[in-house]
Amino acid sequence: MPQTALASPLAAVGSSDIVRTAVILTLLAVLPTLIIAMTSFTRIVIVLSMVRHAFGMPETPPNAVLVSLALFLTMFSMKPVAEEMHKQALQPYLAGRVTLEAAMEKGTAPLRRFMLAQTRDEDLATIYRASRTPLPSTPDQVELAKLVPAFIINELRVAFTIGFVILLPFLLIDLVVSAILLSLGMMMVPPTTISLPIKLLMFVLVDGWSLIILGVLGSFR
Repeated sequence: MPQTALASPLAAVGSSDIVRTAVILTLLAVLPTLIIAMTSFTRIVIVLSMVRHAFGMPETPPNAVLVSLALFLTMFSMKPVAEEMHKQALQPYLAGRVTLEAAMEKGTAPLRRFMLAQTRDEDLATIYRASRTPLPSTPDQVELAKLVPAFIINELRVAFTIGFVILLPFLLIDLVVSAILLSLGMMMVPPTTISLPIKLLMFVLVDGWSLIILGVLGSFR
């Protein structure tokens, strides 16, 4: 009898550890999708890609460099949210103080607040119109499945707006160089041959990477 009574709690502890391990492995499997869809990564990586295209160098810097920089900048911008999720959800769940359902609810709350702070009401209204459901009366009633696409739409809009501001001065340099070459009768000389060094020099002189990083991180509310 004592052995049977002791075996039951041990089996329960073992099964709970297995469940927690399975949940953690599942979260790690979907982590790349969550980073892209529910964090600042999308806006940052698009803006960095816009800089590369503004120079006219589609392969420099390489994708690995841009993605790595975007990931670390995402870590900086999402650090308060991640710390709150770890304190309110992950740590209590690993300690066995809360259930999986409670941990999921507490863990998504900081992400919901972050995404709602970035998302426009018009984007949410568009998603709800597309799903043919009425708009909620309070922010707490917004469904996560509808908040995520609205958040991504807003991130794309903001990233393209920042990209336009970045592309405009580079476009003006290309136009000026093209006009000068045309006036000199050097129509056979590709404008990028002259404009690329000028754009690189201008970008370095104004400390362009620092300005872009500060601007992108400062655009989050």
